Amino acid sequence: MILYGLNPHQMIPTAQALRQKGKAARTVVSFVNQSTFVSVNRDVNAMIDEQNRTRLPELIALRRERMAASPFTFYRGTALIMAHDLAQQAITGAPLIICGDAHINNFGLYASPERRLVFDLNDFDEAAPGPWEWDLKRLITSIILCGEDLGLSDNQVKEAAIKAALHYRYELRKLMESSSLERFYSSIGEDDILDSASKKNKEIYKKVIKKAKNRNSQQVISKMTQNDAYGRRVFIENPPVLTHLDATLAGDVEAAFVAYKQTVRPDIALLLSQHLLTDVARRVVGVGSVGTRCYLLVLTCENASHLVLQIKEASPSVVSRYNPIVGSPLGKLNPEQNNGLRVTTCQQILQAYSDPFLGHFQANGRDFYVRQFRDMKGSFEMNELTSQGFLDYVEGCGLLLARAHAQSPNANYVAGYMGKSEAFEKAIVKWCYDYSRQVYQDYENFIR
Repeated sequence: MILYGLNPHQMIPTAQALRQKGKAARTVVSFVNQSTFVSVNRDVNAMIDEQNRTRLPELIALRRERMAASPFTFYRGTALIMAHDLAQQAITGAPLIICGDAHINNFGLYASPERRLVFDLNDFDEAAPGPWEWDLKRLITSIILCGEDLGLSDNQVKEAAIKAALHYRYELRKLMESSSLERFYSSIGEDDILDSASKKNKEIYKKVIKKAKNRNSQQVISKMTQNDAYGRRVFIENPPVLTHLDATLAGDVEAAFVAYKQTVRPDIALLLSQHLLTDVARRVVGVGSVGTRCYLLVLTCENASHLVLQIKEASPSVVSRYNPIVGSPLGKLNPEQNNGLRVTTCQQILQAYSDPFLGHFQANGRDFYVRQFRDMKGSFEMNELTSQGFLDYVEGCGLLLARAHAQSPNANYVAGYMGKSEAFEKAIVKWCYDYSRQVYQDYENFIR
């Protein structure tokens, strides 16, 4: 079951062959294997301290404070620890391009290049070729921890976890039975979100969507900047979250901005050529990212309109650290040589629509990527959703993770492995429940 090209030496396995191979893999890695949490032996605090050595020292305390807020926020900040632990667990070994940090807060709203609001994965700092199970287990464990944090009943939490895994399995099979272009162009937009919502949740969703549409460069300029003595728009300091740089570092960022413009599309490069860089400041973001180098840039056009870009440091992926897979779906491209390139490449693969301003550069021995800041970006506050709204949300996350994974050649293998029964999701959810208990234990050790 091989498909031959014009050159008979060029060939690829058929979808049927890959599905059969995936089904056969159950005899090697059974669902019982997938459900079994293999206990881990590591020093969580030592691992976090090691990671902090590459971060800005003055922000370490803030990172710890944000991680200590709850077991769920701790989990958000410990993708490294989970990657270490996942490397001890059963995997089928079929590499896909994966997100690497697919917890439920890393899904959200943003604008497509056509200015349509879409819902999708939105964080790719850890994205790399890796085991597909890692993404699914990270997602389902986050659902359990978040659901328990919200005070949902045991039955509600379990239903949410099962439904997310079920929708992942259903959607992946559905996508792999459609044409390659259909799965490539598939997406979830605001109309899809509203059409599937109950009356009560629809009003909540409408508020989130309206707020997201107002989050753009103009809003940033209005709320976060002011005119200086030269009439330039500059950031208003808000330490430690937003602070200006010294002259040397600001000069380095200005030089790096020139390098970034060499990596974007020609139309974006031409657009950027009509702007001047008028200010740069350091911005503290997220939970797990606190302490990494992140900057905001104000660009001003000749007609006094503005564009705000974000520079983020791209550290080596935790996925690649613990699972250096041979035979990447990216072929000869080795994005680990440039982590900014890795992040932007994987983002373009995993998202239905990606920011046209994505680019990257290297400076002072570090890798960075660039994107728009707050381009109609929005997120759903879990504590504002009803229990049904939470269920709808996590089902959407399962669908979108399947859509992201469906872009890799081995997705048919995964669909064949999971099969058509609920045995698969029951196995995954059992593992995730067991692992969530490990997270609680790690959290207690962290805050002690």
